[in-house]
Amino acid sequence: MTTFSEIVDAAGQLSADEQQTLLEILSRRLVEQNRKQLARDLAEARAEFANGIARPASVTQIMDEVSGDA
Repeated sequence: MTTFSEIVDAAGQLSADEQQTLLEILSRRLVEQNRKQLARDLAEARAEFANGIARPASVTQIMDEVSGDA
């Protein structure tokens, strides 16, 4: 398995244009991964709401619960 350090070293041997292209590819991949995670989280939240596990709450109620004031 290739280590992170080896990957960074290899990227450093690329031309500036290649490094820019690599950066753009990695950025697009991260955006896609984040999109997929958001979709999974949304589906889970909708399922919890549909099953009565989650309930609507105001911002104040959420903040009170987070801060331990609830």
